[in-house]
Amino acid sequence: MYQKQIEQLIVLQHVDDDILILRDEVEQAPKELIVLEEQISKFDDRRNQINEKIDILKEQKKKLSHEIDEDAGRIKKSKNKLMMVGNTKEYHAMMREMDSMEKLNRMRDDEQIAVKEELTRQDEATESLNSEMSGVKDQYDALKTTLEKRLADAKKKLETLGRKRRKASKAVPPPILGRYEFIRERMENPVIVPVADGVCAGCHIMIPPQSYNDLQKGQQILSCPNCQRLIFWQANAPTAK
Repeated sequence: MYQKQIEQLIVLQHVDDDILILRDEVEQAPKELIVLEEQISKFDDRRNQINEKIDILKEQKKKLSHEIDEDAGRIKKSKNKLMMVGNTKEYHAMMREMDSMEKLNRMRDDEQIAVKEELTRQDEATESLNSEMSGVKDQYDALKTTLEKRLADAKKKLETLGRKRRKASKAVPPPILGRYEFIRERMENPVIVPVADGVCAGCHIMIPPQSYNDLQKGQQILSCPNCQRLIFWQANAPTAK
């Protein structure tokens, strides 16, 4: 009976460890999806910012082209009128006006070139962003496709482990099972450990000689006086199934 209880406690411990891993997977899997969704959202924000900048640049380019064309038309008309000027004062006034418009148009030409270069940079940024975003979206779609199956598989495994746990729990007397549950909730794994050469494998501290002698008799499940884990003599270690 003692050997059977030790065996089932070890089985119970393995089962509980597997349950913790699966529950963590069930909890973490949706979070992986959320992380990718946040990345995609950030990509969308960046793309919106780029698009807004491109719209402003296009509007600026359009405005510059219109102003250049308008002033070019005025300069042409002024040149035609120049031949009809009747005095030197009016002639010089028109020349100054034409020079001013031509200088302004050259500045607009330079500005237009800068706008076109910036548009090219923004187009390149868009292409780079789309490429980066495509990779994350592919990863998101793949994860979303497999997520339901992963969660369903994990649920089935948890159900199987639950049945295995209930079976192992029935083979352990309620007082000992209660001690096991109490320790597991309050301490790091493992809960039940072997003792070899008088040393507890849980806390690595020697247990009192009398406790070690009692443990070697293999008549009852004891607790380590130091860490309170359930202990058994290494020589009585069963093979967990």
